Amino acid sequence: MNQKILFSLAAILLTLQLHAQDRITGHNFATRSEVVAQNGMAATSHPLATQVAIDILKQGGSAVDAAIAANASLGLMEPTGCGIGGDLFAIIWDAESRQLHGLNASGRSPKSLTIDYFLENGYVLIPQRGPLSVSVPGTVDGWFEMHEKFGKIDMEDILRPAIEYARKGFPVTELIAYYLERSAPILSGFPNFEETYMPEGRMPGKGELFRNPYLANTYETIGREGRDAFYQGEIARTIVSYINENGGFLSYDDMASHASEWVEPVSANYRGYDVWQLPPNGQGIAVLQILNILENYDIASKGPYSPEYIHLFVEAKKLAYEDRAHYYADMDFSPVPVRELISKEYARDRRQLIDPSRAARHYDPGIPESPNTIYLTVADEDGNMVSLIQSNYRGMGSGMTPPGLGFVLQNRGEGFTLEPGRFNTYEPGKRPFHTIIPGFITKDGEPYMSFGVMGGGMQPQGHVQIVVNMIDFGMNLQEAGDAPRIHHRGSSEPTGQQMKNGGIVNLESGFPYETIRALMEKGHTIQWASGPFGGYQAIMRDPENGVYYGASESRKDGQAAGY
Repeated sequence: MNQKILFSLAAILLTLQLHAQDRITGHNFATRSEVVAQNGMAATSHPLATQVAIDILKQGGSAVDAAIAANASLGLMEPTGCGIGGDLFAIIWDAESRQLHGLNASGRSPKSLTIDYFLENGYVLIPQRGPLSVSVPGTVDGWFEMHEKFGKIDMEDILRPAIEYARKGFPVTELIAYYLERSAPILSGFPNFEETYMPEGRMPGKGELFRNPYLANTYETIGREGRDAFYQGEIARTIVSYINENGGFLSYDDMASHASEWVEPVSANYRGYDVWQLPPNGQGIAVLQILNILENYDIASKGPYSPEYIHLFVEAKKLAYEDRAHYYADMDFSPVPVRELISKEYARDRRQLIDPSRAARHYDPGIPESPNTIYLTVADEDGNMVSLIQSNYRGMGSGMTPPGLGFVLQNRGEGFTLEPGRFNTYEPGKRPFHTIIPGFITKDGEPYMSFGVMGGGMQPQGHVQIVVNMIDFGMNLQEAGDAPRIHHRGSSEPTGQQMKNGGIVNLESGFPYETIRALMEKGHTIQWASGPFGGYQAIMRDPENGVYYGASESRKDGQAAGY
């Protein structure tokens, strides 16, 4: 082969290589293409769970059926974020009625445990782990509530893929292996934890097969006997006996009397798009409060990496989170002024407190008139869409692992404050403040986008950034999630802890040095951090072409797929 031909081949290969790199040219971050499909779409934080959801859709299951199947699979494959020992929230678009439905499937505190017990025993905060932080797990009841309204195939068929993976094993992914290893020294001392998750004396590593026959048996019982097997049968008795033997207060009546609640989602319009959240005891309305404040500014002209935009975002977040700490709680116990908090008038009043040139050290809550999670979303060929989030809290929850059941119990009780007289003060039979929030957007009454961002107090911040990235900055569904994120920490917490000196701003890699310097000059404290930026999944409906777009988090093991 002569030299001229070699040069020509080299030029062709170089051209192909350059074209393959076109997507990241001119950006401070790398992103991949959106997934596009016509018949159905699923986006979860684990590729195998995504494929389970797609298989259920192909079998004729609804979006809700597929979401439950994926959630069950994630409870097995990603126990560091979720499981049936935790709670669940969902927003569902029903194509037949053309309405959004909200489900609050969070559990309540033990009725026999009073605040006096904590105070008399010297507790300032509810312990992060152990039996005192355990509240009733609401996920299983949430599955059956959704399934009764919107399911199409039997629950046994829905749970079968997760059961098979639990018996035969599945390969542990890189990120989950990392979090399992971090959990081992913290939780291995709790009864039955090692037997369930460390049968060989250690956590499974990346690529190793992990089996959970206990969870397979539990899923089989639930699929065969229904939700009552979990809340009134032998599973409930095992949970209660275990908790009480280890110094806790959860009772059989607490389990047997549990019920989820269908709630009306609430919304705020942001530049022509209706952004929907669930009302408290979750923190979803913080998203709406922040967006209402930002809508008063010309965000698009400032740019996504500008110090002006980041400053406004952080200050709006501080304002909303002070209200979050003061007002957000179980609405059966406290008169949370939701409509007033998410009103445009209230936002206009609150934004007057923002100094465009200086970071605030502290904000007081307004006076309105009159930790680790999975998120998934599924859409089916009939146009139904599910936005679902589910969690144990703090990774693997309380560490309390009932014998022979294959899951850990959540530690959501930690979300209460022990400070008397607050909206979120601990009371028996009360739902704690919750961090997990599903999101949804409609436009002109039509479904536009189902989305969520995992990660404790990052979640409202992440939701806002996704909305702003798409609506103000014109990013597509995948770019909006891959763009560098802002995380502010240090606002007052619903547990009673106060913001100190304006808090800390974490900026993900990709923000220019000039931006960081300008923010510091405005008085912000900037610190580098590697991981508090959450995890994202989304599905967008394109009515013109009759297709779905899917996106998944590049920071985690997730996958979006369709057919």
